[in-house]
Amino acid sequence: MSVAISAGPSADQRGGRRRDPEVARLLAHAADGGRITHEEALLLYRRAPFHALGGAADAVRRRRHPHDVATYIIDRNINYTNVCVTACRFCAFYRPPSSPEGWVRDLDDILARCGEAVELGATQIMLQGGHHPGFGIEWYEETFAAIKAAYPQLALHSLGGSEVVHVSKVSGLTFEQVIRRLHAAGLDSFAGAGAEILVQRPRQAIAPLKEPGEVWLQVMEVAHGLGVESTATFMMGTGESDAERIEHLRMIRDVQDRTGGFRSFIPWTYQPENNHLRGRTEASVFAYLRLVAVARLFFDNIAHLQGSWLTVGKEAGQLSLHMGADDLGSVMLEENVVSSAGARHRTNRAELLRLIRTAGRVPAQRDTLYRHLVVHSDPADDPVDEGGKVRSHVSSTASPGSSASPGGVSPSRQSRRLDLAPA
Repeated sequence: MSVAISAGPSADQRGGRRRDPEVARLLAHAADGGRITHEEALLLYRRAPFHALGGAADAVRRRRHPHDVATYIIDRNINYTNVCVTACRFCAFYRPPSSPEGWVRDLDDILARCGEAVELGATQIMLQGGHHPGFGIEWYEETFAAIKAAYPQLALHSLGGSEVVHVSKVSGLTFEQVIRRLHAAGLDSFAGAGAEILVQRPRQAIAPLKEPGEVWLQVMEVAHGLGVESTATFMMGTGESDAERIEHLRMIRDVQDRTGGFRSFIPWTYQPENNHLRGRTEASVFAYLRLVAVARLFFDNIAHLQGSWLTVGKEAGQLSLHMGADDLGSVMLEENVVSSAGARHRTNRAELLRLIRTAGRVPAQRDTLYRHLVVHSDPADDPVDEGGKVRSHVSSTASPGSSASPGGVSPSRQSRRLDLAPA
């Protein structure tokens, strides 16, 4: 049975334009589950009426997830160091190796944060940090193994393609060797970290020292072939064109056609504070929501699409659930990287449940594999968080009142300062 999708009124009341039959045809085709090309996706991104675009994307979402459930997860982003040799122009978190503001978390500190996360109901840890020149494969093996030994119930959804490239250089290993050893030490799956934008021109402009997008995808393809799945991400708003945004999607879909290893796609927006780009290029909420909808239509081979309340705000995050998203992300007990660049949105579990419900969805807590752990069908049975403990940014170096100053000095008493000047 086909889904009827209107391309809007017969004339654009603001511009006097007639109804576009090609847009209408493409929306109906995609809403019915048909594959669209990246050229057609670009046409829809630029020309489809907003509500018709969202309606088509929501039709795809309903087909994939027919019970109107929207999910969330409780996790913690633990940043193990801010020392990084990559020096991305959009990043406000990193410090160069010679900086007196560089820090590294002790293993005891990392384990304490994992324990606190478990107490608050977290099921996942995202261990991420800078490309430290002294961190080879052994550091990650020791850290992952220690976390798994202490908290085997935690999924380690951590690192990304860029970290694999860095470790392979430091340790003189192939991508396959790095991935096999990380997985054996306890890594469950890769986050989409380091993707930013995969298209060469804008990637070179914002991260000239980072591996090309094709190499990032190569790492993910190797990982998928070894049974280590991942997510795919997109940071939009750093000066890329509409065509380059859609090309980023095409590059991901091509790999997914071969591997099937991307569990979800997560677009988010560049944050403008405290970095070299200085907010000269930002994506509007409107452009973000259009990208979410086009991604849902384009990715016929990726099951899940996540909204990003952290970067676009809770209201826009909620709207993403009407533009094809089936997941509202994480309570995010700790987050430092994006917050350092100005993302000040905060939430808690009760508020996420409310946002999902008032969008007309049934909230469900999920795990890393998107399996439903608890479906919150009845508001009367919702969990009660005494003192609002299950909230975002329980601790964060980027939050007011944290144990560190905003300048990035030692984030906890257990972290150790290193003399990182080149020998």
